[in-house]
Amino acid sequence: MVSTKAANRPFLGYSEYRTKREQEHTAWLRRKKERDEKVARGEEVGAEEPDPTEEPEVGCLGLLKFIVYAIVFLLLAGKFFTGSYLWEHELPNIKKLIPTNQRLYSERMLATFDGTNPERPVYLAIDGDVYDVSAGRRTYGPGGPYHMLAGKDAARAYSTGCFSTHLTHDLRGLSESELQGVENWKKFYAEHKKYVKIGRVSHPPIDPASPVPEHCDPKKAKDSRTPEQVENMKIADSRRHGQGHAEL
Repeated sequence: MVSTKAANRPFLGYSEYRTKREQEHTAWLRRKKERDEKVARGEEVGAEEPDPTEEPEVGCLGLLKFIVYAIVFLLLAGKFFTGSYLWEHELPNIKKLIPTNQRLYSERMLATFDGTNPERPVYLAIDGDVYDVSAGRRTYGPGGPYHMLAGKDAARAYSTGCFSTHLTHDLRGLSESELQGVENWKKFYAEHKKYVKIGRVSHPPIDPASPVPEHCDPKKAKDSRTPEQVENMKIADSRRHGQGHAEL
């Protein structure tokens, strides 16, 4: 016989539970036998009594309930421990996962999506890639701090900060760090949760003989001159000095 010490109480409790269940099952078998005998004699009987000791099957509904409870528990635990229901994970932008029919825009067509028409979306381009930034209409629409970028490809301005004079896609003469700045901004738009790439913009070829856009900062403008520009300036200066000596 097992003693009633505290360490044995779980075992004793389980033994009592098993004994009770066996008694219930035995009583059910007796009632079932009596019912079967009545049925054999043709007597009327009620509905068949289920075995009270039979373990219920989980089934699809039970499994579904368990999954729902588990999801709710995980969401609440995430909110409690991290302050985020998703445990600080971000859901992917569904729009980016849906294939879109990206189109090719001309500069003139792109300019019509600068936000001045409230019934049209707001587009901008950077290094040829066109994005729908309508979710940021307060930023890129009329009156917004970056409205000057809407409806055009102002890739150069993103790296130089010259938002008055560098609203162009011309990246000639930029330093390595400035070119990297453009790449960083391209990555920003590509990975943005609300902005979606919708196509490309077609630019006319840049005339290589045309002057490189000058930096709005005079110091940087001097530092960003190409060797060809410096040489041309020297030639022009020497010609001016030559004309001055001839006049003397």
